[in-house]
Amino acid sequence: MKKIAIIHGEPYSINSEIIYKSWLKYKSHNKKKIFIIGSKRILEAQFRKLKINVKLHQLNNDLILKKEKINILDIDINFKNPFILNLNEKRNYIFKSINKAHELAIKKKIKGFINCPINKEIFKKNIGVTEYMASKNKSRSKEVMLIYNKLFSVSPITTHINIKDVIKKLKSQIIIKKVNTISKFYSQKFKKKVKIGILGLNPHNDEMRTNSFEKKVLIPLIKKLKKKGLKIKGPLSVDNVFLKDKIEYDVVVGMYHDQVLGPFKAINKFNGINVTLGLKYLRISPDHGTASELVFKKKANANSLINCINFF
Repeated sequence: MKKIAIIHGEPYSINSEIIYKSWLKYKSHNKKKIFIIGSKRILEAQFRKLKINVKLHQLNNDLILKKEKINILDIDINFKNPFILNLNEKRNYIFKSINKAHELAIKKKIKGFINCPINKEIFKKNIGVTEYMASKNKSRSKEVMLIYNKLFSVSPITTHINIKDVIKKLKSQIIIKKVNTISKFYSQKFKKKVKIGILGLNPHNDEMRTNSFEKKVLIPLIKKLKKKGLKIKGPLSVDNVFLKDKIEYDVVVGMYHDQVLGPFKAINKFNGINVTLGLKYLRISPDHGTASELVFKKKANANSLINCINFF
């Protein structure tokens, strides 16, 4: 059974707490071989603050895990405060962790990895983990953000960009590539022909006017995809799709980030995970932020991280 790495991520966050709560679920059996990539000193300090009494086992490059301990591949960094790293310390810590996970995945030493929430300030403008991992995999513009739930999932064509720039990025070939990637993933992972609903860009699909984006771009590409055998319907109006008691699509594809993530989170709460498709390995993250307001209050919900682990 291949191992799964969990990147500790943002230091000032609920990450240490949800890592511990998730580890408790799996510590007594071997169904999931998980280990942490992060700073042993940071985790130990944060566990003491949380009054969590657990031993950490520092791994060597052979990645031999020990039972009943939290196994960690140590990322050795310099820092002054284990709770609040300055931006350069944080950037160094997180990129070292991500790059190590990428290296292990490329060498097939792990099945894939989960990154716990990360504050986007470490990245350049309009870049997040999804885009960074695509660059590492040399698959930029082919990556797909899939926010997964077994009842229904969503996927935005554009991700971490300003709303004013969305229309420039909505090229027919990019949309077709991303929809095909989703179709291929569901076929390989779930052995099923995925049912996709694709949303329009404008309110009420711009009433399907002759020069509308929906009429000029979406309708022709949907026809092309149907001819290739995909189960796809659209363009759909967002104000109708998420009103039904049961969403009738496996995946709802939207044109921009908040068009689909807002309704998804309102319906599914913590029961979603963020999967990056189009990489050479599986990369997942919990579908929530760092929750800095809950740090050390021991009220963090670990369900999304547990769902990430179960997805492997």
